[in-house]
Amino acid sequence: MRVEALIYDAFSEMPGKGNPAGVVLSGHELSDYQMQQIAKILNFNETAFVIRDNGNICLRYFTPGREVPMCGHATIATMYALAKRGMVEPGITMIQTKSGTLEIEIIDDGFIKIGMQQVAYNELAYKGNIEEIAHVLGLKGNMLDDRYPICYVNTGLWTLLVPIKKLSYFHDMCPHTKDFPGVLKEISTASIHPFCTETYNENCQLHGRHFSSPYSGTIEDAVTGTASGAMGIYYQKYICPSNENRRIRIEQGSEIGRDGIVEVEIPKELSSTVKIYGTAVFSGKRNIGLECNQGKDFI
Repeated sequence: MRVEALIYDAFSEMPGKGNPAGVVLSGHELSDYQMQQIAKILNFNETAFVIRDNGNICLRYFTPGREVPMCGHATIATMYALAKRGMVEPGITMIQTKSGTLEIEIIDDGFIKIGMQQVAYNELAYKGNIEEIAHVLGLKGNMLDDRYPICYVNTGLWTLLVPIKKLSYFHDMCPHTKDFPGVLKEISTASIHPFCTETYNENCQLHGRHFSSPYSGTIEDAVTGTASGAMGIYYQKYICPSNENRRIRIEQGSEIGRDGIVEVEIPKELSSTVKIYGTAVFSGKRNIGLECNQGKDFI
């Protein structure tokens, strides 16, 4: 059996930049085992599988190591692919994910942009050791910015936001991924997302990197949709409560040559749902040969 996997770079207009995602439009023909096989073969942070059921769109997301309930950049990539093929119309579309039903906005004024609603913001205090967090990032404790709290946030997936004093420190980061669970005692499966208020692009308000949970089978996510959505709420709550525009732009990926930008629309009620916007670009495809599913779990 052979399956076509499309490859799109999300949050960029240029192939080779932004965050690559696999997109499989024939997910309804595949078993869980086969989806996990494909995700492992492609080895992107996430691959999205489209399940079409009586006109409804359901998306499932797999990392090389496990299934996750939602993924921002893979959703942007998938909905962009469907829009380019005329499989969804401009306007509002609802999709089903394991994190719930989400509203997707397709904007096409000659240039396609995708708006993605995320799940309601959730936050949990980090009560661990600051020096340990710095160490697993390859930094020292005095490089962290103590003006803002370190905390777990979630608009679909849990990540730990870690404020950093200087933009120059981001090049020094060398994550000790296998040590994350021992440091993240409250949520051992969380990823870690360091950020700072210094940016390369003067039109952006935040700069970030995203280091994956070791359970995902990857090391770094180039440009992260769910973490960026959560950062939008965090920014309004802790960094700039006077932000009347309630929109920010977040840059990510420059340290690994994968520059991209996520636009975030911040709700008036911070406990409500945030929305991210981005585009994507086609960068290739692969025809993948699969093993037969003999009823065994791949994980």
